[in-house]
Amino acid sequence: MDAAQQEATARARELQRSWYGEPLGALFRRLIDDLGLNQARLAAVLGLSAPMLSQLMSGQRAKIGNPAVVQRVQALQELASQVADGSVSAAEATDRMEEIKKSQGGSVLTATSQTTNSSGAPTVRRVVREIQSLLRSVAAAGDIIDAADSLAPTHPELAEFLRVYGAGRTSDAVSHYESHQN
Repeated sequence: MDAAQQEATARARELQRSWYGEPLGALFRRLIDDLGLNQARLAAVLGLSAPMLSQLMSGQRAKIGNPAVVQRVQALQELASQVADGSVSAAEATDRMEEIKKSQGGSVLTATSQTTNSSGAPTVRRVVREIQSLLRSVAAAGDIIDAADSLAPTHPELAEFLRVYGAGRTSDAVSHYESHQN
């Protein structure tokens, strides 16, 4: 790979980081590992060709052009977190991946309206999912729980936060947030 290609790849990965929160290679490798897939199966579930997936992973392409594919990626991220926290079994995950594969995805406007309230502010669920995604992008649920356990004696509030938002289910975290608002 020459210097121009290396620069283009680095630029594409930086764009991916700004658009998707991380380079797609890292995101897709995590989905492959967490869901027990190979690249061909991941491509099939997402509705991409295997070469397109490879180009996105390697940084030869920066952007996923189809909003339905982006929504499938988000659905797989949520499924992977549910598998990690034990709320979904491997067999259920296989069935859910088939449903995700068949989904047409909504329009970008529909997805946005479901994640914001009438004033345009993000919903609690959206914020919770973003926090969960951030925490889970740096550590597995088990590691987050271990960190919470070690912090509990000196920082109980932080430990509770990590357990609920880092390793818990989205619905439980939303309920936790709402119960502390009263």
